[in-house]
Amino acid sequence: MVATVTLNPAIDKSTGTDKIQPEKKVRCTELLVEAGGGGINVSKAIRKLGGESLALFTSGGRNGALLKELLDQLSIPSLAIPVDGETRENFSVAESSTNAQYRFVMPGPSMNTEQIEQCLQALEQLPASVNMLVVSGSMPSGVPETFLGNVAAIARKKQLKLLIDSSGAALSKALEVGVYMVKPNLSELSQWFGREELELHEVEEAAMQLVKDGKAKVVVVSLGPAGALLVSEGLAKRIQAPTVKKKSTIGAGDSMVAGMAWMLSQQKSLEEVVMFGVACGTAATMNAGTALFEPKDVYRLYDWIRANHG
Repeated sequence: MVATVTLNPAIDKSTGTDKIQPEKKVRCTELLVEAGGGGINVSKAIRKLGGESLALFTSGGRNGALLKELLDQLSIPSLAIPVDGETRENFSVAESSTNAQYRFVMPGPSMNTEQIEQCLQALEQLPASVNMLVVSGSMPSGVPETFLGNVAAIARKKQLKLLIDSSGAALSKALEVGVYMVKPNLSELSQWFGREELELHEVEEAAMQLVKDGKAKVVVVSLGPAGALLVSEGLAKRIQAPTVKKKSTIGAGDSMVAGMAWMLSQQKSLEEVVMFGVACGTAATMNAGTALFEPKDVYRLYDWIRANHG
């Protein structure tokens, strides 16, 4: 089973309107309220695919209680780590006249040393049925750069496959320990090598360097609408994404991670894992707001990717 970690979860609220104008009342469509945040989105996506995961997340105030309630409604097992303050809210508005999307992302509550230690202890005590750990999303205030390195050490000790979708100095600490899979985008990969931007022909070489240095066994470079680059020892494959009508990019990256985790749990090959991940991420862009993907869209796109994969 997969366990997901979300230190900065959110109540995601989304709506739509024809046009956003300053200093005027903007009439909106019905408000959609969902559980959100990187790892929680991964758990939701795995549930959509028919799988099960354990969602570990921080919880504060009324929003934290609502988050637990929303996960219970989706039949997603969860473990809440109490924190001071209120779990954050994020808000997005889709403007139908322009197809533009406005996303308002709030800061989460700060964590103290005791709460961070509780999270690490919870990971140490994960049930034996858990064999894969997914850490996705931003780190809230108060979390030291060493946190993901500590998570990586726990994953190694417990022989868990660790998938990380994060960035910055915290990610660097995890890579120093070594992880199973990391999913940087082009910007994050460039930052790792101290470059403002990598040329396209340098991307494969940079990803392969992470593998050679023992930072990650598998590197999946997200290329957005262009798909992804899969790199592992002796393997480098570009996975092309199909062209679809985009409605929202919210949760696309988390959907991709969920698809890869799901296929890894099915013992599929790395190429199948990344092709399915690209299908999930692409399918998520076809839905408005925070709805993630529809499984029927995922499998249709997956069939297209496999048929067109050289």
